[in-house]
Amino acid sequence: MKLLVTGSPGTGKTSVARALGRRLKCTVLNEKDFALSRGVGTWNHKSNELEIPLGKIRREINAEIAGKKSIIIEGHVLCEAKLGVDAVIVLRVHPEILESRLEARGYNAEKIQDNVFCEGIDYCSKHVIRRYAGKKIIEVSNEKGIKETLNTILLELKRKGLLE
Repeated sequence: MKLLVTGSPGTGKTSVARALGRRLKCTVLNEKDFALSRGVGTWNHKSNELEIPLGKIRREINAEIAGKKSIIIEGHVLCEAKLGVDAVIVLRVHPEILESRLEARGYNAEKIQDNVFCEGIDYCSKHVIRRYAGKKIIEVSNEKGIKETLNTILLELKRKGLLE
């Protein structure tokens, strides 16, 4: 099974994807690490973040996962790139909780405001619905902890016929 885990920064994508990978015994591919290893994107020193061209990352990841039977791909910008996956998990967090998480990470006020706004308007969910129509989409709140979130995801994957 090929899964995409996406959501706004601070929703727990990396932690949840790693836990899910351990549980399902499959590889986890992080968008930023993958982009850096492939030379996809450029570092913006002003914003202090990697700018990843969607078309190129989509092509590179789809080529990477084409021959794989099970893999989890995780990343924020991937809600905007159509990948060859069986299901998409969108992690959600209440904007106030997200704000606290991003503050704890040391994000600047503008970046916090941008990400909280995106979460508030369902940015990732809307993009996933547009790009993955007909695929299995699972939206999960990740506010109580990774263990509970992981159990919810596993139950939903079973309910949708992706796990036995």
